[in-house]
Amino acid sequence: MASKYVMNKLLGVYIMARKPIIAGNWKMNNNKAESKALIEELLPLVKDAQCDVVICTPFTDLWTAVDLTKGSNIHVGAQNVHWAEKGAFTGEISAKMLVELGVEYVIIGHSERRQYFGETDATVNARVKAALAAGLKPIICVGETLEEREAGKVEEVLVRQTKGALADLSKDDIDNFVIAYEPVWAIGTGRTATADVANDTIAIIRRTLGEIFCPKCAERIRIQYGGSMNPKNVKELMAQPEIDGGLIGGASLKAVDFSQVVNY
Repeated sequence: MASKYVMNKLLGVYIMARKPIIAGNWKMNNNKAESKALIEELLPLVKDAQCDVVICTPFTDLWTAVDLTKGSNIHVGAQNVHWAEKGAFTGEISAKMLVELGVEYVIIGHSERRQYFGETDATVNARVKAALAAGLKPIICVGETLEEREAGKVEEVLVRQTKGALADLSKDDIDNFVIAYEPVWAIGTGRTATADVANDTIAIIRRTLGEIFCPKCAERIRIQYGGSMNPKNVKELMAQPEIDGGLIGGASLKAVDFSQVVNY
């Protein structure tokens, strides 16, 4: 993996970029035995990774994942979290419950949660606040549908979702969350935005982060690409200055494929 550098326009020099972060989103896949086998195969393949490595498993696999990755460079994340500490929320999991298990990261606002389970910008924001308060690191998903892109609404959608998700957060929070740009039309379809398009779109998000916090703050925040990144396209995507990693779906369910993305 080649080190990424960016031009600091104020200083006129290249400086070391943000540390990449590659996260696997297993979605609703793998039972305990399958998770154990996948993690055990993955551990030696990514032990020398130069990026942060995260696996986001189903709730039922979190204990297994945390136990097997102890002492390794693999971090464990959940795929959702509720905004309340406790209460009558059947089927939900609180941030404190995840922390108690040893979970470090949590995906919030994934397009599938928005599409199938009624997630909104307001509920994403509530979950983000709860996660941060408990010490979790949210991976906050934003992204447009094909219809929105074709209608020329990409910037409108991304600005709205980003500002909505981060409402009322402070500069003290910027090192504790990750943004994942996921063009909805590229998730699980095999379609991928070109590297240039992905980079330019993520630049919109970073510019919005600058408006929310400050331009220098925005330069510290890591933004992943989450649209079908895989071993074949990872090098080209990761060569882009605005892309700091990937939120990997299908490729994260195969140890060799995921390791090839991690070790790009």
